[in-house]
Amino acid sequence: MDAVSRLVAIAEIEALKARYFRCMDTKDWDGFADVFTADAALDISGEMGAHPSDDGVVRGRSEIAAFVRNAIDDVTTVHHGHMSEIDVISPTRATGVWAMEDMLRWPAGAPIRSLHGYGHYHETYAKDAGRWFIASTKLTRLRVDVEMPD
Repeated sequence: MDAVSRLVAIAEIEALKARYFRCMDTKDWDGFADVFTADAALDISGEMGAHPSDDGVVRGRSEIAAFVRNAIDDVTTVHHGHMSEIDVISPTRATGVWAMEDMLRWPAGAPIRSLHGYGHYHETYAKDAGRWFIASTKLTRLRVDVEMPD
């Protein structure tokens, strides 16, 4: 793969991840689902309220969107991804690590008031029909600051 093709792939993957964050924060669940491959995997085994499956992994584009929607649809969220480290392995495969920060604010009466988190997304990407998609993603957190109601 030549340098220009590699740089184009990196830019397309960065735009994909930006769309992931924007769709999640604006609650565009169809757009959010569309950033994933049909058989994508979301590993939330280290998260609070992890998926009830045995391994903490949600599988499938629709299932991932439904799980995230159920978790944060009534929560005001702001997600930022920073300092991408993307390795283009082939014209159709790539890996990436993103530093992240998120702020979540629950509505009045919820058991949590807010969460401010810091960590990294570890991802794989696949290109199909000329578009990049997230094939797998795992969030690892370095720190979580939680504010509980009074």
